[in-house]
Amino acid sequence: MNLRRYRKASIGFLLAALLVTVASAQGRRRGFPRFRGPAIKMATPQDFDGNFLFCRILFRNAPDGDGDGWGVDYPRADINLTFRLSELTTTTVSHDPEDGYKHVVVRLTDPLLYHCPFVMMTEPGGAYLDEAEAAQLRDYLLKGGFLWADDFWGEFAFNFWAGEIGKALPPGRYPIVDLPLDHGLFHTLYDIRRIPQIPAIDFWLGTGGQTSERGRDSAVPHVRAILDGEGGRIMVLMTHNTDFGDAFEREGDNHSYFLQFAPEGYAFGVNAIVYSMTH
Repeated sequence: MNLRRYRKASIGFLLAALLVTVASAQGRRRGFPRFRGPAIKMATPQDFDGNFLFCRILFRNAPDGDGDGWGVDYPRADINLTFRLSELTTTTVSHDPEDGYKHVVVRLTDPLLYHCPFVMMTEPGGAYLDEAEAAQLRDYLLKGGFLWADDFWGEFAFNFWAGEIGKALPPGRYPIVDLPLDHGLFHTLYDIRRIPQIPAIDFWLGTGGQTSERGRDSAVPHVRAILDGEGGRIMVLMTHNTDFGDAFEREGDNHSYFLQFAPEGYAFGVNAIVYSMTH
């Protein structure tokens, strides 16, 4: 991992950088397959070559949860965020001859989970963790792993997720807290001064530009976390009432959506990855 210390950069600078590369990036992404189930790239030992590799968690949905499953935004969000990480930092990333940028899916009980310093879950408001999954996730996180849970809306989804992650990290010892904007994650590379509410593109287009997908129940976006008990390192990052994954996945689908949401989305996403690699 080729990471170095950067001076803080502005979101405006990031927008300029994204605009320089957006045409070629969209060209690269043309024809990327949308997730339909069978074409899942499960992790293998050969995938881990010492460079950054985007790892996505495959999980089961609970029948009484609130979420559309682990594959939301897969695989374009994974590919696009990896591409932007390689463009905007000196991080070396794994390449794939088919997709351009390598990405893998891993189960929580797979020993290869420990090869992933950064893992992501989407729509965790519907996730179900059994005893074995919760135990290995706990072990992974306490040994230095980092989980980002993104794209869940409203209080029911949040409370459901809190119950599931509580199986791994009991809330009495590992409470969920709101991250203040002066926390280091918001200033790792890009200076982030607000929490953006990023809606799914179809919702945004269909509602004339609204951003709260559940109305009053999801009006306020949150960045929350579970910290370790010693140095305050983030183990679990939670972006609630906002959908960073769509900012990555759908950046090339609509220019207005790109301009409004991609700069802040990528600023946060890059910060999250760099933080996970350096803490």
